[in-house]
Amino acid sequence: MSFDVAAAAYARFMGVYSEPLAAQFVELLDLRPGQRALDVGCGPGVLTAQLAQRLGASAVVAIDPSTPFVEAARDRVPGVDVHEGSAEDLPFADGAYDLSVAQLVVHFMSDPVAGLAEMARVTRPGGLVAASVWDHAGERGPLTTFWSAVRDVDPEAPDESGLPGVREGDLAELFARAGLCDIQAGSLTVTVGFPSFDQWWEPYTMGVGPAGAYVAGLDDRDREALEVACRARLPQEPFDVDATAWTVMARP
Repeated sequence: MSFDVAAAAYARFMGVYSEPLAAQFVELLDLRPGQRALDVGCGPGVLTAQLAQRLGASAVVAIDPSTPFVEAARDRVPGVDVHEGSAEDLPFADGAYDLSVAQLVVHFMSDPVAGLAEMARVTRPGGLVAASVWDHAGERGPLTTFWSAVRDVDPEAPDESGLPGVREGDLAELFARAGLCDIQAGSLTVTVGFPSFDQWWEPYTMGVGPAGAYVAGLDDRDREALEVACRARLPQEPFDVDATAWTVMARP
């Protein structure tokens, strides 16, 4: 899979869901003036922008391993200090932030427990560590229709239901294994409207994430078969897609 893609491609593929999710997620954080926040795995700056809007750009720091996303986040939220790097090795001092957050990132960390432990390390005692991941295992994520259609045409294909944290209770367990306490788990749901099937389908052909990588690996005949299977599973256009994410908040 790859997230070394243009930010515009990510925006069309996942941004339509992550933008409204960020608006809901940030409301859970009980942000207050004077706090400093770290956005881990910031991508092109979706949650970063929400944090900066509430705390001020100078109070927000962000980090992501993807060079295109780092550049996009810098362009989107001027004044935020955006670093290139991984969650598992954060280049920040112990207790440097009042809160550390990760939206739609934990399930893609190479070592989620280490990444969450690092987020806890750089958060002050009594601060907040929070994360969200899609409910892929419960078939309530934004990609449920796509992976269900994949199984129709390719039953042995791997999907995203086995990623860390995407099953009920898994994200909270990862937080506990990382040494966090006062764990609070919940969920958020967003609804995204699509005027046509083509608008829904085209972003899957842009090579973003595991789904995009799967489509990119198909030949023309198999790609057409998958497109037909997806179309058959979706309602008559226009249609809405509901997407639910697990959320966890905890103290270091």
